This record gives sequence, C-alpha cells and structure tokens, in this order.
Amino acid sequence: METTSEDNQEQSQDKKGCFECCIKCLGGVPYASLVATILCFSGVALFCGCGHVALTGTVTILENHFSKTFSDHAMLTDVVQLMQYVIYGIASFFFLYGIILLAEGFYTTRAVKELRSEFKTTACGRCISGMFVFLTYILGVAWLGVFGFSAVPVFLFYNMWSTCAALRSPVANLTSEDSICIDVRQYGVIPWTATPGKACGATLSDICDTSEFYLSYHLYIVACAGAGATVIALIHFLMILSANWAYLKDASHMHAYQDIKTKEEQELQDIQSRSKECLNSYS
Repeated sequence: METTSEDNQEQSQDKKGCFECCIKCLGGVPYASLVATILCFSGVALFCGCGHVALTGTVTILENHFSKTFSDHAMLTDVVQLMQYVIYGIASFFFLYGIILLAEGFYTTRAVKELRSEFKTTACGRCISGMFVFLTYILGVAWLGVFGFSAVPVFLFYNMWSTCAALRSPVANLTSEDSICIDVRQYGVIPWTATPGKACGATLSDICDTSEFYLSYHLYIVACAGAGATVIALIHFLMILSANWAYLKDASHMHAYQDIKTKEEQELQDIQSRSKECLNSYS
C-alpha cells in the first residue's frame, strides 16, 4: 500500500511538471507575431496565386476579342510575363521574410527572455531589430502602392461588367445595343492601331459570358483583398517590431544600471571590509 501511494505521488508530480513545462512553452509563443505571419502568408498567397491566373486570363481575353494581331499586344504579353516572374519573387521573398520575423518575435518575447535567465541584449541585437523596423516600414509603403495598383484591373473589369449588365437591362432596349461599347484602347492596354480594339452589343455580352472574364474578374478582386491583407499584416509587424525594439532598448539600459549598481555595491562592501580590518588592527 505504501509503495502504491508513493507511485501515485510520483505520477502526480510528473504530470504537474509536464503541465508547468507546457504552460512555459505556450507562454513563450509570440502570438502577435504568429497572427501577423499567418495573415501575411495568406495575403501574399492570395495576391500571387490569384494575380498570376488573372493575368493569364486577361491576355487570353485580349487575344481572342480585342487584338487579333500578335504584334499589337506583344509588349503587353511581355509585361504580363515579367509581372508573373515578379510574383514568383514576391512569394519566395515574403515566405522567408515572414519566417525571419516570426523567429525574431520568438527571441524578443518577454516570456522567452524569462526562460533564458542569462539573456542579455547587445548592440548588434538592437541594430538588427531596428533594421527590421525600417525594412518593414519600407515594405509596408511599397505594398500600399501594390494595393492601389491591384485595384486598377478591378475597376476596369467592373466597368466592363456594369456595361454588360446595362445591355441586359430593359432600359437598353430604348437604344441600339451596338451603341453600347467597351474600348480597351482608351485605357492604354493596347495601342490605338489594334483591331478591333473594342466590343459592342452582342459581342460584348458574349465576352462577359465567357469563363475567362468571370474567373479573371473575381480573381482580381481576391488578389486586391490579398494585397490589403498583406498591408494590414505589415502594419501589425511594424507595431510588434517597434515594441520589441523599445523593450530591447529598455532592457539594455536596465542591464547597464544593474551592472553599475553591482559594481557600486561591491565597492561599498570592499570599503566596509577595509574599515573593519582597520578597526580590528587598532583594537
């Protein structure tokens, strides 16, 4: 019976130790950085994936309906291919950058520092944190531009979609359907010499009914939303990094103060010990 009770006590202590270890590990997770990383990955994935497919669909629409001659849209095709390669680079860069920021969040979380009692800030660590703040700020400003740029194709496709909706409405019967047109040349997408360059009436309605138009339109909307989510994630990262940098700066000042205090206490103890030795020698 005594052996059984001792075994139960050991098992309960082991369970308690595992529970405390799990609590410490969960306390060391930088949840703010984790949320920002997930949001950043999701936004970049939506922007890159949907944007890549939408660009391909856009070129297909232009080739089939607005520009029959390849030389008229050859430059646009090259630009689209270049943008798709840029999308590959953006996806790869932000995958690595998000992991780096998440790792930086782990090592600058207060809970991790408490677990590592010998942790001390260095000038190099503070410099790296400041560099991440600056780089994230630059990337946030750049993604604001990307977000605005990604709204342009949404506007163009919405304009075409609303024109097609006007063709289907009863009001369109009051006028000739051929008078309702979309001329993509006015947007600078293809040159003015491109033929036919515009679509009117039933031809325009048929374009809006194609799977390429429907898919590209909605993918551009999702890509724009992904760019917006990435901007929010970078702003979130910027707040986290600024807070971590401020904490590192305060921690360095605290360590310097503690070192000075320790030296002063040691000097005071040395003075007291010397004074006691002098008194003992006189006595």
